[in-house]
Amino acid sequence: MDTVLITGANRGLGLEFARQYAADGWQVYACCRTPDNAHDLQALAQSANVSVSVHQMDVDDHASVDAVAAELAGEEIDLLINNSGVSGNRAAGIGNMDFDSFTETLGTNVSGPLKVTEAFAENVAASYLKVVVMISSRMGSVADTTSGGSLIYRTSKAALNMVMKCLAIELKSSGTTLVSVHPGWVRTDMGGDGATLSAAESVTALRTLFYQLRIGDTGKFYNYDGQELPW
Repeated sequence: MDTVLITGANRGLGLEFARQYAADGWQVYACCRTPDNAHDLQALAQSANVSVSVHQMDVDDHASVDAVAAELAGEEIDLLINNSGVSGNRAAGIGNMDFDSFTETLGTNVSGPLKVTEAFAENVAASYLKVVVMISSRMGSVADTTSGGSLIYRTSKAALNMVMKCLAIELKSSGTTLVSVHPGWVRTDMGGDGATLSAAESVTALRTLFYQLRIGDTGKFYNYDGQELPW
């Protein structure tokens, strides 16, 4: 049975990843900060004919990451999806910078995925597929930035891409493929109701991309449709 670990699996893209992989017969390790409040995820885990286990993990609380890693020690993880993320204060800028939000956003969007990847690197390396994905954003592309705004969010996603690139080099010898992906503009709590893609459309396209990844793709930055994006 193929296995996937998903952070931020209680809603939005994370929940949709859990739904689709569970429906395809994967073992899903679904992680979120407050499982007791993750009603849709809990309902999925209790559905018939699926293998979904729910785990308490706050990527800002490294002890909780280590606890799940200890619980899953020795388990193979074919696909690790670092999905947890926050938008930060998007209105902050020169003259009204919110440095508390900046610090918090960098912790969740950068340190969090780094910690999770470090904690489960051996599980991934022991698997058949050996893939780690960072859910990034096109807004983290320096070359593609032609307007201001969302400074905190953009900076965090650019930093996440650098984390991915460095880890891709360091973990290549284990056969692990790491990539960053832009999921598109998706109708989630973060993307808003006016976004162009549903969560199901985005996740379906991303799953096709993930299936096609090989070690020669490690360290790359992709759009959800498979197009390679500029740094």
